[in-house]
Amino acid sequence: MRLELPRGEWLEPDGLGGFASGTVALARTRRYHALLLAAKAPPADRVVLVNGLDAGLTTPAGTFALSSQRYAPSVTHPDGADSITAFTREPWPTWTFSLPDGTRVVHEVFVPPGAPRIALSWRLEADPAAAPSAGLDAATLEVRPLLSVRDFHALAHENAACRMDAEPVAGARASDACVRFRPYRDQPAITMLANAAFESAPAWYRQFEYDEEKARGLDAIEDLAAPGVFRFDLARGPAVLVLAAFDDTLTATEKKRGAVATREAWAAKETARRGALGPLERSADAYLVRRGKGKTIIAGYPWFGDWGRDTFIALRGLCLATGRIADARAILVEWAGAVSEGMLPNRFPDGGETPEYNAVDASLWYVIAVHETLAAALATGSPVPAAERRRMEAAVDAILASYAKGTRYGIHANGDGLLSAGEPGVQLTWMDARVDGRVITPRIGKPVEIQALWLNALGQTMARDPRWRDLYERGRASFERKFWSDELGWLYDVVDVDGVLGANDARLRPNQVFAVGGLPLRLLEGPRARAVVDVIEARLLTPRALRTLAPGEPGYAPHYEGGPAERDAEYHQGTAWPWLMAAFVDAWLATRTPAASSTAARVARERFLAPLVAHLESAGLGHVSEIEDAEPDFTPRGCPFQAWSVGELIRLTQLVERADAPHEAKAAP
Repeated sequence: MRLELPRGEWLEPDGLGGFASGTVALARTRRYHALLLAAKAPPADRVVLVNGLDAGLTTPAGTFALSSQRYAPSVTHPDGADSITAFTREPWPTWTFSLPDGTRVVHEVFVPPGAPRIALSWRLEADPAAAPSAGLDAATLEVRPLLSVRDFHALAHENAACRMDAEPVAGARASDACVRFRPYRDQPAITMLANAAFESAPAWYRQFEYDEEKARGLDAIEDLAAPGVFRFDLARGPAVLVLAAFDDTLTATEKKRGAVATREAWAAKETARRGALGPLERSADAYLVRRGKGKTIIAGYPWFGDWGRDTFIALRGLCLATGRIADARAILVEWAGAVSEGMLPNRFPDGGETPEYNAVDASLWYVIAVHETLAAALATGSPVPAAERRRMEAAVDAILASYAKGTRYGIHANGDGLLSAGEPGVQLTWMDARVDGRVITPRIGKPVEIQALWLNALGQTMARDPRWRDLYERGRASFERKFWSDELGWLYDVVDVDGVLGANDARLRPNQVFAVGGLPLRLLEGPRARAVVDVIEARLLTPRALRTLAPGEPGYAPHYEGGPAERDAEYHQGTAWPWLMAAFVDAWLATRTPAASSTAARVARERFLAPLVAHLESAGLGHVSEIEDAEPDFTPRGCPFQAWSVGELIRLTQLVERADAPHEAKAAP
């Protein structure tokens, strides 16, 4: 009987923006599923080099598949998943195959961080519940790497320019095969090291079909080049295949040591490193990558790069909540050099294009992240070098000065102390979807969460620089007066819409939660704060996320589906986002009465935290998805591995633990 496999995807990042990923059921379902995907200019300019493998084991009883391939039209062949009897993602993805003749094979995949390379291994394992198999005495493993060598957003097709000849690489031990492929002159080479014999047998495997791409309304058919086959005598010991991008990724020592010993050395080091981290810390580790001489955060796998807004939101959980103060400093110092007219890039495009400065909130999240990082360093006794502090504080000063005076896209402080932002055709807030040049949620004027960020930025900075006090006090006095609606019983989403005084957007969205929770300074307290939390809980809360628009509001979209245009139009029109949950739970706990705090902590753990923890095993394994449908079955969508979703889950976990701590202490003997 076929094992009921989890429908999850696994991820093994290399710390440079590259990664390996795939499905538990083996068959690739995305164009991004690959074994060797490398960043040519870390963390950008990423290319897929080795998409997958066609693997099979031959014993006296026959040949059995250890891989699965999906071909058009919707055919899976072979389907090695039929033989999977166990899977674990700890300490890295590991499958156990129980073949019809009684042979058991364990297959492991892991990426040692710091370079674009991957180690794959197969070994025979005795089945204690079965009689010894003849397959243990004779077992030949054949592995055919499947290559595309293309931009990671693209798809490959059979072509005459692709070269599949193998170049022998000198320096490897005599018993190992070490070969290099360079299918295209302008793309990276691929080095393969294996304790096997290699036979050149160039062929094209055609019409692979990627189901997730079909579901997203995108091209989903690809051809892959198979330059040859590695043959391992598995009966004599484990089989190891090392794949490495570029010409010099494998050192002379590693080639001389051989595939098996190199894999064992990497595995020992990586086992120790991962063993020192908790499960969520290991997940957090995936998003911290190198940029230049510093660090940054990948917004999400498999298709996002490092985005400004996402980086500074995620940093609070991925770095500060996990005690990685040095990483937080490195990220903030690296990004400090990107300030332009007070703005930080919304994203760095792949391919070296000009960064996109089109986010009003990215810079404000940066200011908050700087202050929280400096506070965390002080609290933990982690000294911040004076040069780093000056660089971060100079960036903060440039941001506030430009925003107060006025910068791109109509961003400026008003006489009421609040921040206006926006121009027609530009999306500046986190609700930033566009379809054919049309901004779906323009939010021009004074969006509610932008004011919360602005006043938090001013309030935190004025302790060091008193010149911001007057602007802060004016803004603080204006906020509640302008945003609170007695008629609605909650805060407007945007006031002074399109620059028209008194024109307000009354649609119920979750952005107002940041006035009550999620930031150091709460702008709303008492009964009004409780009313905001109650209406969000009643109308926007799903089991794992907050809806971006309340059911019944014009334009509400219950499901995120269809082609790119349809999905972009639904992105912030109901689609639910898990990253908002930490701010909501913070606000929810803050508005409980002290007498109910013990019950509140228990309820928060069961209602809000437990569903997210359970989700760690259902989509991107060990991670939290970018979004999910707003209505049952609340299907996870978007990126299965999302940085701010994971970071905010870490913060949410700590919020609940802190709320519970006093009561646990009282109950202790």
